[in-house]
Amino acid sequence: MDIVYASLVRREAEGSPRDGEAAEVVGALWAHAAPEDGIEHASVRVLVEQVVILFFLHRAARTGGSPEGRVARLLDRCHRASPLLRSRYLPPA
Repeated sequence: MDIVYASLVRREAEGSPRDGEAAEVVGALWAHAAPEDGIEHASVRVLVEQVVILFFLHRAARTGGSPEGRVARLLDRCHRASPLLRSRYLPPA
């Protein structure tokens, strides 16, 4: 299993975290995850200025590239497809 740390920065750093925000982010990630991403589990921690995501990835899915590359593609795909992520967070760096 590979573990990758990632984050999404808020558009408005002064906004306070909302109840259920971590679940909304996880839901968006799962809604746009593809089998080749190899996601086993994602854990989200909501902070004032960003959300921090810890991804647990199957090593067997390495045919999709490096773990960091798979997470970067997933975050980019989610940000483009999810109105919630697009409105709340800056595009992933």
